[in-house]
Amino acid sequence: MNNNDIIRRIRYTFDFSDSKMIELFALAEHEVTRAEISDWLKKEDDPAYQPIYDKEMSIFLNGLIIANRGKKEGELPKPEKRLNNNIVFRKLKIALNLKDDDILEILKLVDMRVSKHELSAIFRNPGQSQYRLCKDQFLRNFIYGMQVKYRGSAE
Repeated sequence: MNNNDIIRRIRYTFDFSDSKMIELFALAEHEVTRAEISDWLKKEDDPAYQPIYDKEMSIFLNGLIIANRGKKEGELPKPEKRLNNNIVFRKLKIALNLKDDDILEILKLVDMRVSKHELSAIFRNPGQSQYRLCKDQFLRNFIYGMQVKYRGSAE
């Protein structure tokens, strides 16, 4: 999944306004304009479409964590320069304060059955032998499950 799809789906799931999106970036001490957000949310075939790069996406997710969990003592977390689905998934888990059972319930909402062992492998350190890459389809299903849980079914 690309960052634009992810941010578009998160915005829809939680019904964030442009002002709320700007506020989330501001919580991570990054200034964005309404025009930037608008361009990031456009579809790829729109001439004004702009990709949201990994660093900005990481800043947005850090802002979402701060908004939902509160600011930690000390320095803000440094935004990652390179994101992958595992990092995005981990940041969403932290932002929404989800436990493994909560994630499994969200995945059940979209008829995806996963064991706790499969799930924990996604959150492991990449250097561990049990580490597994979070594939696009897995992240897509999780985000869709979030949408069903927090916004209601698309039907």
